[in-house]
Amino acid sequence: MTQQPFEESSSASPQELREQVERTRHELGETVEALTDKADVKARAQEKAAALKVQTAETAQKLAEKVPDPVKEKATLAATQVKAKAGQAEQLWQERAPEQVRDKRKLLVAGAVAVVALTLLSRRKRR
Repeated sequence: MTQQPFEESSSASPQELREQVERTRHELGETVEALTDKADVKARAQEKAAALKVQTAETAQKLAEKVPDPVKEKATLAATQVKAKAGQAEQLWQERAPEQVRDKRKLLVAGAVAVVALTLLSRRKRR
């Protein structure tokens, strides 16, 4: 924003003064908007996160293209087998688990995850 030096002149008409005020308001508005954009840390962080997400997806795609086909086939087969085993485990759970236990399944899973995490952490600290 360039500011015109103040000149006390009687030659400026009211219309010229209005136009000058309007230009100044417009420039000031642009400056405030630019400062607001710079100060909006959350929006800037979200923009950066979105850019990183795109970059990560592109990198993952490039890496996936480099993986040999036999490895892809084995990974797909393993994933299919894991899904099948999970389905079998779910069916056995529904058939054999007592009703009180089935009702508290999420709590039990959370507890099991916590036990595994604590076990791993304690092993890590011993090393």
